[in-house]
Amino acid sequence: MSWSVGQVAGFAGVTVRTLHHYDAIGLLVPSERSHAGHRRYSDTDLDRLQQILFYRELGFPLEEVAALLDDPDADPRAHLRRQHELLTARIERLQKMAAAVEQAMEARTMGINLTPEEKFEVFGDFDPDQYQEEVQERWGGTDAYRQSRERTASYTKEDWQRIQNEADELTRRFVALMEAGEPAESEAAMDAAEDHREGISRDHYDCGHEMHTCLGEMYVNDERFTRTIDQAKPGLAAYMRDAILANAVRHTA
Repeated sequence: MSWSVGQVAGFAGVTVRTLHHYDAIGLLVPSERSHAGHRRYSDTDLDRLQQILFYRELGFPLEEVAALLDDPDADPRAHLRRQHELLTARIERLQKMAAAVEQAMEARTMGINLTPEEKFEVFGDFDPDQYQEEVQERWGGTDAYRQSRERTASYTKEDWQRIQNEADELTRRFVALMEAGEPAESEAAMDAAEDHREGISRDHYDCGHEMHTCLGEMYVNDERFTRTIDQAKPGLAAYMRDAILANAVRHTA
């Protein structure tokens, strides 16, 4: 039995464009083609896609995922054991991050104006340097936390207000695109995603497309982020995630 690219996209919760990209780079080449030349995916292909998505969720670059899965000596069970260990460690880190985000949201709700230093103190017992080790390993040595702290240390109240105003304007832009029926893979949505990434790079830390896709996934995988983002419009978090992914594919294809 085999499935079409549209069916597989529906099963896996990814876009058809993503599957086309995986095929183009040789990461997931469908085993069959229909008489009309359309892609058809087998059970084995679906198993490989599951492994790809596991590793992507963990932040592995596509090139590293391909190297891991194409290793002739690799045991599929070993892949699962490794992914379980990495996911368990990530859950622990995300739980600490969630507590930090909750503190920040509570401070904002209460109208407390945090200083730049206090904005980082809300990390509590979470060790940003420990998390940064993973960031550096996965995304080529990015020192996001320290870079952001250095940049924001001198920010004034006016700087923070500008950043917030720009974020609000970008949110309104995404909402307008959704309401206009623009697909997340459209040029306009991808351009908005690119502006989102550039804003992070300008005001906080150098945010490459790989890191940006991980942020997008967090928007939908962590209910706190989803709930906050979706206050502007239900489904906005998922729309932004899809636009971010499409934009990353556009820039790395």
